[in-house]
Amino acid sequence: MKKKIRFYQSINTKIVFVIVLLLVFALQLIGANFITQIERQLINNFQEDRQVQMDFLETAILPSLELEASGEETDVDPVEEINSLLTEFSGSGITELQVVNEDLVVMGTSDTTQQNIIGQLSDDLDLRQAVFSESTVPRQVIDPVTNNRRWKLVEPVYSTTDEGQFLGAILMESNIESVYNQISQITWIFLQASGVAIILSLILANMVSRALTKPIKEMQIQTRQIAEGDYSGTLKVYGEDELGQLASLINDLSDDVAEAQESIDAERRRLNGVLTHMTDGVVGTDRRGKIIIINDMAQNMLGLKEKAAIGENLLSVLAVEEEVSLRTILEEQEDLLINAHCGGVPTILRASFSLIQRESGFISGIVCVLHDVTEQERIDEERKQFVSNVSHELRTPLTSMRSYIEALADGAWEDPELAPRFLDVTQNETDRMIRMIEDLLHLSRIDSGKSALDLEIVDMSDMFDHVLNRFEMLIQSTEYQGKNYQIKKDLLKDAIFVEVDPDRMIQVLDNIMNNAIKYSPDGGTITGRMTKNENTVVISISDEGMGIPKADLNKIFSRFYRVDRARSRAMGGSGLGLAISKEVVEQHGGQIWAESKEGQGTTFNLSLPYVPFEEEDEWL
Repeated sequence: MKKKIRFYQSINTKIVFVIVLLLVFALQLIGANFITQIERQLINNFQEDRQVQMDFLETAILPSLELEASGEETDVDPVEEINSLLTEFSGSGITELQVVNEDLVVMGTSDTTQQNIIGQLSDDLDLRQAVFSESTVPRQVIDPVTNNRRWKLVEPVYSTTDEGQFLGAILMESNIESVYNQISQITWIFLQASGVAIILSLILANMVSRALTKPIKEMQIQTRQIAEGDYSGTLKVYGEDELGQLASLINDLSDDVAEAQESIDAERRRLNGVLTHMTDGVVGTDRRGKIIIINDMAQNMLGLKEKAAIGENLLSVLAVEEEVSLRTILEEQEDLLINAHCGGVPTILRASFSLIQRESGFISGIVCVLHDVTEQERIDEERKQFVSNVSHELRTPLTSMRSYIEALADGAWEDPELAPRFLDVTQNETDRMIRMIEDLLHLSRIDSGKSALDLEIVDMSDMFDHVLNRFEMLIQSTEYQGKNYQIKKDLLKDAIFVEVDPDRMIQVLDNIMNNAIKYSPDGGTITGRMTKNENTVVISISDEGMGIPKADLNKIFSRFYRVDRARSRAMGGSGLGLAISKEVVEQHGGQIWAESKEGQGTTFNLSLPYVPFEEEDEWL
């Protein structure tokens, strides 16, 4: 935000003020010295002139005073001679002349109104001081009538013939006010000249200041534009002085900053693009753990918006503030597993931390990378469960076999009734392990992509009818005597051709039919049904067994998963049949799923894409 500069804060005003102030100080010093010197010189000149006049007057009056002091009677009256001389000397700035003899008796005066004091003792203190001290008394006095300043000079008179005999004194008063008036006029002229000089200096200083501040203001505007992100302006270089060089440097700086900003913007866009399209979540914080940046993936993983996350504490957002502290993260930087919800689905996130440090080692922030490890954790858990199930499934028949073999080794082989039965159990358990291992190998080949299909175009109605017929014969055997199972058919009347591997698909149908028979109650009905959609054929096998709980429907195709483990193991199941069926069906591009209600039975549905039958293909 631009701050308004007041008039008195402007550098232009400051420059003008400084220049004028310096001029005023200079004029003050020069004027004071000049006026003082003029005053001293004029007063000295005035006093010297009066002294010259006094000396001349003293020379003229000296014979009269000597005549008066000698007492000789002559035709010349000393008093008249003195008054005549005083009258002639009056004027030219001299306001009063007075002569006294050695006894302070007034011999003459230039003031025509004061002729009555002639022959009387003078009451002038300065005359008295000069007579008594026989020395000159110079003094400036104020006229009580006009208040004008006057220069008063009292000069003693000595005889030139009688070894310096004191004859009297001469008093001279002159108007010195004219000198001071002259000084005042000179001072006023100087003040007027100073005022004109100050005004001219104001104009000149303002012009100089503007010449200096104009480039500075342009630099100010340009630097503000640079700060606001506008690098298009160019400063005008007015000369090769320091300001011109500074303007050139600012132009170069503007270009450099523009290039740097473009580079930073490009890197920021690249970084934003990387952060936006990353499959991992990224959260950046300041040194106090407050979130300052969060990408879209992190928002989805943590289930919050950017506005809600910015400024929040990282540990609080990750919901681990009770488990770990920020100091622990800064010191150890260990990964954390976090339970979160992504789109309402529970997920497991691995949070990895790294520090943002300067070269000095100062930690300025933390980067937290969130990786969805839900699938990895699930696979790891399934792997552990798989190993546990395989170990358990193999251990059960092995334990049984070991028990029977130990019994045979202890002598049971000699018993004609027990030995065959023990050997039969051992053989059955061995066959069971062999089937389990074959199923595991089959699943392994499917997982590794090494289980190739031998595809043929097959009439699916005919194949399904063949499987159902085979199981109808099976339930009539002595193995199922007394069970009274029934198989019901609901097949398509027309042929429907599907490209399948016959052996693999028959294996799938056998697995489902075997499960239906195993879990159907005595006298139960197994129904085989076929329906056709636009692009798929759906095969359904339903039983009337105990059903599958709703919570287990999505798990029955997992490896080694059993709803009722005790009953399944008693019936000889390994828990791999449905897992193999699912993999085989998906290899054919189909789907398999189950529908069930507890206590009412289960229906397994198998959908496969089929080949539409055309009349020109009848020869097939």
